[in-house]
Amino acid sequence: MNPSKPCHSAGPARPSLNAIAAAATLHCLSGCAVGEVAGMIIGTALGWSNAGTVLLAVVLAFLSSYSLTLRPLLQSGLGVAGALRIALAADTLSIAVMEAVDNALMLAIPGAMAATLDSGLFWASLALSLAVAGLAAFPVNRWLIGRGRGHALAHAHHP
Repeated sequence: MNPSKPCHSAGPARPSLNAIAAAATLHCLSGCAVGEVAGMIIGTALGWSNAGTVLLAVVLAFLSSYSLTLRPLLQSGLGVAGALRIALAADTLSIAVMEAVDNALMLAIPGAMAATLDSGLFWASLALSLAVAGLAAFPVNRWLIGRGRGHALAHAHHP
């Protein structure tokens, strides 16, 4: 060993910004997918209009996504008000991008919103729209995390 050179211990490798952004995007996409699928199923099963179905899907997507972020924050001992502030700051832009892309695609795919729940078109359209929405949100999450915002705020409080 050369004493003139500093010795660096080999600690655990830090994940790259891309890896962190991908994890944050998948986290957000999971919540969006739960709410979006539930909303689309409920609205379609009840024969609601496209506007009513999309509105329900968006509301449920936001609620389920925020819930996924809130749980570990609350478990870490953070109070409800603080956890809500962090969840809103961490997820709102990502969810908004995902929901805008997802629902725009569902509305743009011919017959997707009119398809029944037992239709391959319904499920293929929903899967495609969610995948594209996740791809659209990745650069948003990367940009936010790179500036210490978005999911970077939530990760600072995880146990």
